[in-house]
Amino acid sequence: MRGLQVERLRERVHAVPDFPSPGILFRDITPLLADAGAFGLCIDALAAPWQGAGVEAVCGIESRGFIFGAALAQRLGVGFVPLRKPGKLPPPLVEVEYQLEYGHDRLQAREGALVDGARTLIVDDVLATGGTLTAAHELVTRLGARTVGAGVVIELDALGGRARWPEDIPLHALLHY
Repeated sequence: MRGLQVERLRERVHAVPDFPSPGILFRDITPLLADAGAFGLCIDALAAPWQGAGVEAVCGIESRGFIFGAALAQRLGVGFVPLRKPGKLPPPLVEVEYQLEYGHDRLQAREGALVDGARTLIVDDVLATGGTLTAAHELVTRLGARTVGAGVVIELDALGGRARWPEDIPLHALLHY
């Protein structure tokens, strides 16, 4: 992505201090989503590394990963699979429990949501500590598919989430903070 394109996206991500709690600097993507041109540019940039890579499915992580993942799947001409928090999907389910900074959470998908061996791309809005993205990779594996890469709109470099991601699987971030 060219410098002017990066700046156009960066201008539409607003910093909100002390949200959701004191000391946190929240990166609000709402203005980016509200700008059709910037959103389209974002989806184009997320798709670029994967054009011609044989991606067969896109998995988006609840909830903002659904926004980017569904649009990306459409752009790549493949299906979309939502990776959900507990209580949102009927059984039978496959799930992964993972560690959060304070506690645990789970990701779930419908059993059979991915074809065995499907070349799958995982998408989310933000990579922070890496727990959720890594859990999504584990879930894709448990579903019998193969993670060929991941894409995020924002990577919070200081939180070190990339270090938790498998080194042999490409991970692309559009914006770094």
